[in-house]
Amino acid sequence: MIVVYKIDRLTRSLADFARLVGRLEAKGCLFVSVTQAFNTSTSMGRQTLNVLLSFAQFEREVAGERIRDKISASKRCGLWMGGTLPLGYDRHPDPREQVLVVNPLEAEQVRRLFDLYEETGCLTALTYRARALGLCSKPRRNRRNEEVGGRPFGRGQLHYLLTNPVYIGRVRHRGKDHPGQHPPIIGEEQWQRVQARLQDRAGRMRGREPAEGSVASSPLIGKLSDETGDRLTPTQTTKGARRYRYYVSKRLIYGPPDPTAWRLPAATLEAGTATGIRAHLARLLREHRLLAEPDLLRHRSAEEQLAAKIFDASGKAEAEARLLELIAEGRIASERLTLRLSSGAVAALSGLEPDDLCPDALNLTLAVSLCRRGVGAKVVIGDFVRQPDPKLVGALIRAHRWLGALRQGQDVGRLARDSGISAGCLRGHLQLAFLAPAIQRAILDGTQPEHLTLHSLTRPEMPLDWDQQYRRTGISPV
Repeated sequence: MIVVYKIDRLTRSLADFARLVGRLEAKGCLFVSVTQAFNTSTSMGRQTLNVLLSFAQFEREVAGERIRDKISASKRCGLWMGGTLPLGYDRHPDPREQVLVVNPLEAEQVRRLFDLYEETGCLTALTYRARALGLCSKPRRNRRNEEVGGRPFGRGQLHYLLTNPVYIGRVRHRGKDHPGQHPPIIGEEQWQRVQARLQDRAGRMRGREPAEGSVASSPLIGKLSDETGDRLTPTQTTKGARRYRYYVSKRLIYGPPDPTAWRLPAATLEAGTATGIRAHLARLLREHRLLAEPDLLRHRSAEEQLAAKIFDASGKAEAEARLLELIAEGRIASERLTLRLSSGAVAALSGLEPDDLCPDALNLTLAVSLCRRGVGAKVVIGDFVRQPDPKLVGALIRAHRWLGALRQGQDVGRLARDSGISAGCLRGHLQLAFLAPAIQRAILDGTQPEHLTLHSLTRPEMPLDWDQQYRRTGISPV
């Protein structure tokens, strides 16, 4: 027990007093005041303590609000209120001056990066160029006096640098930019050009919720790796209003181009994987191999649970999501996709206990057909039903429409202008109308070989002789 004459003789800060009492209670020590009705061993004393603690919380919140208001007011006035120094600036030699001063050598690097982005128009290309030129982030020392920074830029670092308004003499605070008291490094016109280009190439508008089908909704994130052990990371691109999702080997994002890395279309990969898992579970139930020990009642119960959730589910997307949640890890190679299912997830989905499952039932291998196209690839997994390529089908339909118009006497140049393409492009696509019947039928059915693309079919080397077309495409005339 600790006895004091008055509380204010111990401390004059309610916040300090609250922390002190907390430590004493943790050690089982009581606190008593001689001249005041304060004794933590009684109910009244503990109530008084709670009142004091509430005042201490109030004191902390008021102090925090005053500090935040001070920082906000200072930033509205354009002062630098601390934090990580941006490349191109240093603190003022006088610690009482809360403004930034230009570092001439670093400022030249910043201007070079803005010029390179306008030249390349791509953050990934800018990353490679910056590394080739030896441009690095700002070196500094952390609180433990360890030297950090001074390393090659990553893609995210470059995006942050290009969008930092400090380089046009402004200070950002809570999403608003205020005129700063430091000199700018980049001109206003160049800044606006760079921001417009970044916005045009953005996968989605910043500050909004991720849309359905975006990277944030990729169910295989963190679960798959390629044959080298590199993780497949979700990414996306946009063309007009359409969004295209991919799973990419991580070394492609943070390193130079690698011909052994993968860039797989996400929708096809997810649908094929879900179909393979569904077929695997159906086969286990059909052959009574899901349970480690034969039990007809539990087997029938699991069959009913799985049928309701994944086999007879009304929502295809919901059933696919449940199937992909079963994956613990997987590895994809050129001919197979090896998966290990989570025992807990499978047991929860089937209404069983993890120990009830047969260990072999959690492992499966799916046949994979991959066709590389540079870094990209087309993928067919297991018995996944192939769908016609809408791009190929649309081009074939347009080719026949153009051929009909030409037979009626229309001019190639006018057709090209009406279609919004060049005359050379129209002539190349017109070759599709002269493909052999079996090739056109395969395109419409979606059974053409994986290597058969619109680019390969419209090249000048494509022969007009049908027999030569069959040999070149690998499609049988029958």
